[in-house]
Amino acid sequence: MKHATLNALIVGLVVLVCDGNAMADSLFNANGFHAFATDHRAFRPGDSLTVVVTEIASATSTAKTTTNKDGTVSAKLSKKNDTFDLSTGLGDSFDGGGKTERTGRLLAKITVTVLSVDERGSLNIKGEQTIDVNNERQSISLTGRVRPQDIGPDNTVESSRITDARIEYIGDGVLAEKQRPGILTRILSWLRIL
Repeated sequence: MKHATLNALIVGLVVLVCDGNAMADSLFNANGFHAFATDHRAFRPGDSLTVVVTEIASATSTAKTTTNKDGTVSAKLSKKNDTFDLSTGLGDSFDGGGKTERTGRLLAKITVTVLSVDERGSLNIKGEQTIDVNNERQSISLTGRVRPQDIGPDNTVESSRITDARIEYIGDGVLAEKQRPGILTRILSWLRIL
């Protein structure tokens, strides 16, 4: 009795696997095979990928210039009892310097979509994220190329591993407007450049 039930179960499975509808939903996928024991990683157009954006940039530029120039001219004229002394001194001195410092830091996570796969297997990605809080809009967009071997087991990639990365972070709202110089300051700055 046990063997008959087991045989019926095996025959039922074979019929199910051979059925055309079952084949469409089978475990085998012609576009790529992923075992049950592995995590899903992005590898084809339409797949999602999480990018961990950790960008820290710092730049410092310092310039110092010092010049000195001294010159003296002297002359002495004499007449029997009268002596005329004439002396002139010339000098020029310049001391100038400047320093520019800029630091930027951006930490975020953004999920992007694989647009296409190039001939070398790199994934062309693009994604946007917009957050609105109290009439303040923060938008981040990202495009670039990722090598499949740089994608971690949790389907994430560091932004430093993205080739031709273009990351834009834009704030819009009352706070962003308050950080911009006023119209008079902008006009004076423009006139100073001329």
